[in-house]
Amino acid sequence: ALIESRLQQTWSPEEIVGAELVGALSFKTIYSWIHRGFLAVTEKVFRRKGKKPGTQEKRGRFNVKKTIKDRPKEVENRKTFGHWELDTMVSSRGQSKGGLATFVERKTRFYVAMKMDDRTKDSMFLAISSLYNTLTSKLLKTFTVDRGKEFACFEQVETEFGIPMYFADAYAAWQRGSNENSNGLLREFFPKKTDLAKVTLDKLTEALVLINNRPRKCLGFKTPFDMFKHEIKKLI
Repeated sequence: ALIESRLQQTWSPEEIVGAELVGALSFKTIYSWIHRGFLAVTEKVFRRKGKKPGTQEKRGRFNVKKTIKDRPKEVENRKTFGHWELDTMVSSRGQSKGGLATFVERKTRFYVAMKMDDRTKDSMFLAISSLYNTLTSKLLKTFTVDRGKEFACFEQVETEFGIPMYFADAYAAWQRGSNENSNGLLREFFPKKTDLAKVTLDKLTEALVLINNRPRKCLGFKTPFDMFKHEIKKLI
């Protein structure tokens, strides 16, 4: 019953064992039980459902000032709190212009997503402004982004908020791996055929709560929410 409950909450078998069943069984056993029909769930609960991760889309590029090579070394080792990766999620082509601005804090993997009317630099600036007004500059030290045109607002962000924005290399999604992975988790709830403009705030919030309260192997099976809360307490 515990395993079935956690699977329905979108935990992976490895997360279930690491957080609650260490020494009781192997996560591979849970996969086996699912495949053999021993649990009241199907393969649909799996993250990628047998599909390979998609390649990074080919969008128009523009000239940037700061590249990832200019980024402080402390960002790379994830020991310092307050460094974020940014991206966007969009509806299927032809569905609508609506999408999501997504943010993940590198140390804690805490994940935030906000609705956008479209994929323009003005909409992205509004999303960043909302994040800034919610978290303040103490929690926002740097941004790492791809070269999508929505991030052409970088000069405005740096001028108004004082947050440096560093651009990953073209076609180098692994340089923003935390955000790419988090977006994949959110796609479990809103697959690529979803019209994101029609996603309600309640549904988006529900998905984010589940993602941020899921134990992560990379965090010693702690949750992003607990890690984020701990970092904030250290600053108070």
